[in-house]
Amino acid sequence: MEACWKILSFSHAVAPFCPRWLRSRKQKSVGTQPRVSGAGWRKAERERERKQDEGLCEPFDISSEDTVKDVKLMIKDYFHVPLSEDKQGRRYLELMYAGAVLKDSWIVADVGISVSSTIKCVVKEEDKPILYVYNAVTHEKMPILGRIYLLASKVSQLKTLVTLKCGFPNSIYCLRTPEGREMYDCNTLSDYQLDIGTTLHLDVWDGWKEFLTGCLLGNIPKVQHYLSKEEPVLRYQKRVALYMAAFFGHLRLSAWLLKHGTKPNEPVGVHPYREWCHENNHADVSKCPVHAAAEAGQLIMLKAFVNHSVLSLECQNSTGQTPLKLCIQHRYKDCVVYLVTKIWSVVSYPDFSIPMKIYIKLKLWLLKAQDKIHWRRRCNQTAIFRTRVGDIVLVDGFTKPKMTSRSFCSARVEDTHSRGCKLPNINNPIQYKENGPGLSVSKEYLNRAKVKLPPITEVNKKANVEKHQQNKKSRRKDVHLSGEEYMDQNMCLARVPLPPNSFLKPAHYYSVPNLMFLLNPSLESFSQHSGRTPRENAIYCLAIASAFKEKPWLQQLGIARALAKKSICKPVS
Repeated sequence: MEACWKILSFSHAVAPFCPRWLRSRKQKSVGTQPRVSGAGWRKAERERERKQDEGLCEPFDISSEDTVKDVKLMIKDYFHVPLSEDKQGRRYLELMYAGAVLKDSWIVADVGISVSSTIKCVVKEEDKPILYVYNAVTHEKMPILGRIYLLASKVSQLKTLVTLKCGFPNSIYCLRTPEGREMYDCNTLSDYQLDIGTTLHLDVWDGWKEFLTGCLLGNIPKVQHYLSKEEPVLRYQKRVALYMAAFFGHLRLSAWLLKHGTKPNEPVGVHPYREWCHENNHADVSKCPVHAAAEAGQLIMLKAFVNHSVLSLECQNSTGQTPLKLCIQHRYKDCVVYLVTKIWSVVSYPDFSIPMKIYIKLKLWLLKAQDKIHWRRRCNQTAIFRTRVGDIVLVDGFTKPKMTSRSFCSARVEDTHSRGCKLPNINNPIQYKENGPGLSVSKEYLNRAKVKLPPITEVNKKANVEKHQQNKKSRRKDVHLSGEEYMDQNMCLARVPLPPNSFLKPAHYYSVPNLMFLLNPSLESFSQHSGRTPRENAIYCLAIASAFKEKPWLQQLGIARALAKKSICKPVS
């Protein structure tokens, strides 16, 4: 048995739009209006204009099994809406119900659309991005908008746009073509034969993914755990962390970094491994954390940096722009007001007062003099680079690339293999004697300590159990979600906080024998085919249902239950 709906309010959201063919179709369906003269005619005309501004309303008969995509096709055929999609842009329909945008794959009845409901239909136009950049750290696909002339510009200009979009300093990542070729700043995009809509890959330094994730989240313990043991790399990582904290507004992380000596007016610079390529550095490597805060409009971070050091007010980037000019360029009114107030303030002393601008110039002059004295006192005055014998040096196009987005563990394993650290062979007693007596363990000590090893059968059982668990994990990892689904899932997990998993079960839970034996295979198969655990699927459905803001909470819960049921019980054709 099929239920039918009479629905649909049609409007155009891009601009005030009511085509003649829509008006004539509406007038034909309503019938001819009687002629009115004088004040009555003007009143009827105003009423007609009001209805046109509000949009048309047409009834449609829709089956309960129809999807949103089927409804869109009906609307397109009925109103003859010209839809188009090419490389440079698209014109499409968007349906909204109870404040939520309906996806094409949803079934009308599952999202709580009942008889005589009203759905808003919007015609939208949007320009397609020229390029996409896939971020290996966040697993997001960033659109890069612009004219087609962008493909004729240099890679350095594209990296400037990417930095403004993702908040990563320019020197911690590289861009690669879909074939895996590294793109160098001095080349143009046309040199790599890129087309409109191409997806580039953003790769970071090996072993840095977890560190950068901690910087994105403002997680101080995670940032501390993944800091490098090498002193030059450690200082560089702290500058990178302060830059990202300034861009994303992580006040606690920035306070910790400022406390440990990182300066907000110090350029991020380049990785110590690339000091020998300083002539080909990008211009944005001279950017400081205070510039990142100004470009992102982070007023709290600007206040923290200025309170830490007033030199941040006059800190210039490669083009000579101060934080004030950057805030004016990006139209951050609150930041502009604060910086102007600070720049035109006065520094007071017991006997006299100095304008802030003069105070900053005097302080810069003193710091410059101190640096000069320190430079003269150095023993090795001819040293230009801080690298020493045995340090790693990377040269573009000649050495093996170190920006492949490897995880922390895999990067450490590769480093140990490259350094050639080999453990001595246990079965070779001569090698033990050569290496020294500290590596050998006498049989008398083992007998005296009564060391007992577990039986071989138990070890085999444990190994089989571990292999079985690894196979389960690998099955789950085989299901690759698309970029949109991955971002939706992460958004849903953050939006709907559920209580933690409970390990205390009620008394009647174990009343049925072998209940877990019956339940576990179905849960495993669901996770294997959907890519989400049942708990994650519940969070996902609740997040989708919460988008229907005009619905009461209980009705939202009903929509979530219907979506969850549909995701498990699929119809068999």
